[in-house]
Amino acid sequence: MTHALSVSNLTCKYNGQAVLENLSLPVKDNEIVCLLGASGCGKTTLLKAIAGLLPLESGVIHINGRIIADEQTWLPPEKRNIGMIFQDYALFPHLTVAENIAFGLRDWDKAKVNAKIQQMLELVRLTGLDDRYPHQLSGGQQQRVAIARALACEPDLILLDEPFSNIDTQVRHGLIKEIRRIFKAQGVTAIFVTHSREEAFAFADRMAVMNNGVIEQFGTATELYYRPSSRFVAEFLGTGSYLPVTLADDKTLSTPFGAINLGSAPASNGDAEWLLRPQNLKVQPAEDGAGVITEQLFMGDICRYTVEFQGHSLIVNSHLILQIGQRVAVTLEPHEPVVFAAAS
Repeated sequence: MTHALSVSNLTCKYNGQAVLENLSLPVKDNEIVCLLGASGCGKTTLLKAIAGLLPLESGVIHINGRIIADEQTWLPPEKRNIGMIFQDYALFPHLTVAENIAFGLRDWDKAKVNAKIQQMLELVRLTGLDDRYPHQLSGGQQQRVAIARALACEPDLILLDEPFSNIDTQVRHGLIKEIRRIFKAQGVTAIFVTHSREEAFAFADRMAVMNNGVIEQFGTATELYYRPSSRFVAEFLGTGSYLPVTLADDKTLSTPFGAINLGSAPASNGDAEWLLRPQNLKVQPAEDGAGVITEQLFMGDICRYTVEFQGHSLIVNSHLILQIGQRVAVTLEPHEPVVFAAAS
């Protein structure tokens, strides 16, 4: 299968230190992939290597089956047919919206350029704003001009570096939805960098969680959230509690909630830790309950409680209004258990 982008066994070094180590990433046609991780994990380095802004120590990068970089080949950025959208949009302040969109089309004839400008303005819903300058636009409008400029050149791949970080929170969700619509309508293959799991969940088809120059896990948001391959991925993608349990040879977990069959899920026998997301648990007021509310955090649509339960702290989401010190019964919601080896 030919991928729109294939990164194979990529290593990049900076001052003799490996920033990316033997990293591989396959991206399908018309797929939006997020590189998600904390600052310094290597996600922007990977984006720059794909763009041609950093040399490779080893590895191969293909776009639509064509080698653009390996140990013998190095196509410069302008030969890769890649669109770039930066955190600050990088619009030219002295050019109008139309002129910004047309910037990469200087080899096209005038009629074709004008048609492409109007097509892009309609696509990003900025029709009629072609004579405005960037300072006359909102942040969201500027972002859409940057999208239009990148798409106008008909690239094989678009790279986005923290594309939503400068957008006001109240309009960010709508803009993410809108840009995803645009990319899907145009059949765009895209990779974007963020440290925000909320942005990744809303925008990406698949996510690569990065840590210290490697991809810890690659998959859909639901796969990574509900079936994390490591504690790092589990903790990066959301809040959870860990209960100490024991795993027997027959894949039975001995837990404070009783015996639970783990089925075919892989785990080592012996002491282990069971990941419980806040939505995996349910609390109900009960005078003889085994749990006690110790903390409360109101989050608008739900409350998040910390519950002391048989010597362990559990984090639980609930629509109930409970009081600190109140006794509660704690029960399990149906879910597929995720178990990790006990922390040493």
